Amino acid sequence: MHYARIRNLLSNMRSCSSGNVLPMAASGLIVLTALIGGSVDISRAYRVQNRLQSACDAGVLAGRSAVKNNGFDDGAAEQAQNYFDANFDEQAQGATTTTFAPTTEDNGSSIQATASTNVKTAIMQVFGFENLPLSVECQASMGIGNSDITMVLDTTGSMAWELSDDVSRIDALRSSMKTFYETVAETTSGTNARIRYAFVPYSSSVNVGQLLYDENPNYLVDSYTYQSRRWVSETRYEQILVGWSDPQTTTSDAYSEEDPDDWERYDETRYRTVETCQAAIPANVDWADHGSPDEDEDDYIDDNGNQIIETTTTQNQRKTEYGCLGRGSRYYVNSRYVYRDYITTVTEKQAPIYGDGDPYDVTEMQYLPINYDTSAFKTFAAVSTSTGTNGAAESSVWDGCIIERSTVASSDFTFSSSTGINPTNALDLNIDSAPDPTNPSTQWAPMWSEISYLRGDWVRPRRGSPYLNPVFQTQYTSGALANAYCPVQSQLLTEMEQDDFDEFADNLVPRGSTYHDIGLIWGARLSSPLGIFADNVNEEADNGASVSRHIIFMTDGEMAPNNEILTTYGIEFFDRRVTADGSSEHTARHNSRFLAVCEAIKAKGIRLWVIAMATGLSSDLSTCASPGSATTANDTETLEEAFENIAKQVGELRIVN
Repeated sequence: MHYARIRNLLSNMRSCSSGNVLPMAASGLIVLTALIGGSVDISRAYRVQNRLQSACDAGVLAGRSAVKNNGFDDGAAEQAQNYFDANFDEQAQGATTTTFAPTTEDNGSSIQATASTNVKTAIMQVFGFENLPLSVECQASMGIGNSDITMVLDTTGSMAWELSDDVSRIDALRSSMKTFYETVAETTSGTNARIRYAFVPYSSSVNVGQLLYDENPNYLVDSYTYQSRRWVSETRYEQILVGWSDPQTTTSDAYSEEDPDDWERYDETRYRTVETCQAAIPANVDWADHGSPDEDEDDYIDDNGNQIIETTTTQNQRKTEYGCLGRGSRYYVNSRYVYRDYITTVTEKQAPIYGDGDPYDVTEMQYLPINYDTSAFKTFAAVSTSTGTNGAAESSVWDGCIIERSTVASSDFTFSSSTGINPTNALDLNIDSAPDPTNPSTQWAPMWSEISYLRGDWVRPRRGSPYLNPVFQTQYTSGALANAYCPVQSQLLTEMEQDDFDEFADNLVPRGSTYHDIGLIWGARLSSPLGIFADNVNEEADNGASVSRHIIFMTDGEMAPNNEILTTYGIEFFDRRVTADGSSEHTARHNSRFLAVCEAIKAKGIRLWVIAMATGLSSDLSTCASPGSATTANDTETLEEAFENIAKQVGELRIVN
């Protein structure tokens, strides 16, 4: 029924004065139907419009999250459409001719869309209204919220090598860092977002001494034992033998291995069953001396100078064994002799007694562990030690690299969100605990390269340079200064201008061996809201908004520890804090530490990004990263893309009203 017909009907009913009660009731019913129908259909339309708005929001959010280096390309547009379609089902909503049109005016930084549809009416179509048109608008942008970004940067010696595009790796890193800063700065331009940066350049050590001292001088020990050397100039006396101590006698007994003869026929009696044969077996004859004993004496001086007299008596012994052996259907009793030697050794030892002979002068350098006072050295004051040539005084000032606190020489480290790092007494892997000033094992020590020495024998090959072959002896008379590599000083979280950021990047220097674990340990400590730098980490932003935390871990190679240089774990061949013998499972044990720290970081809600430059993404690196946060780069361009992609994802994706 059309609207014109309804109007004519109502007009005729109004002009008729007789019997119009029923028509008036009918007209009232029509009005009531229109009111109820309109309410029902409008309610349905409101519900569909809410659903349309949600689908529109989901579509632009998905599209914006898919934006990479190519901006809002076909792939991102398809992602937006897929999410819209998944959130708005025309048939279920009773809608038709639905459209969704996402667009961008800034190459994907923000995405706008209009979504429209038509809802079929359920009741109002009897009045000529078959569809209700609906339309909504939505927009999503990548807005950087407050972000704390800690860059843990591999600055080992291999970073001086060239990439495939003839650019050194360190130069490529510097350029990519600057691109990262520019991308974040461009995204946050015109906002009140707070962005802070922290840095941990690492190699075989980390330079965090100034940060520790500024936080609390008691975090650093006042004395420490280093593999070092000292000059000795003294008069000694020849040791001459003046006698022997009273003899000490010890006796030891032993038997040689038993040696049986072949079985022989005991008698010629034949037995039909093995049981009757066994019943006729005589009892075995137990061991008894056989023949005369032999005696041998040996005297010598052992490695410790003791005079030894050993008297060895060998007595042959024999026993008789019986048994039943079958031949065909008959059994015979057989016997054999078994022989052994009973050996008795009597050892008489006399220790030498020495006396002083002629005097002689000794001037030599001794290489050994020495405890040093570090109370002044840790303040960055110049300190003099008698470690120069022939004991000459030499002055040194701490460069800031540290030796890690107490650890465990274990092959397996794990992390659990309920129990933390296991083994629990590996304090070097504990991200949050502060040192106890009364317990040096909980404190860090300065890495003192000027007084740290290897000890061992010099090897002079026909070709090449002489090198030192370390020997694990507490004291030695030859050695060499240990190589040590201290990276650029680490930085706590701070807001930075571009010039300051670029200057830090330009100051990075490649040197040293690759210790991923120590770099990530300190990246975690500088990022943790519960650790020793919590005051810095938890500093509230002026805008009052929450903070997202990120660690970007960049390396150009796999773990490569060196046990003959001075590192954050000392000189590992001698200090043996990581391995039991200074070498076995060396790399594997550092990798186990590394992976445990990775899990501890992620458990704190910190997103851990991993970039592998000029190297494959090993299983350890992939496992370390947060989901969807590991990538590779083989040249300057792809490294910059990797940093830029991370910069675009550091912020929080949000709907813009």
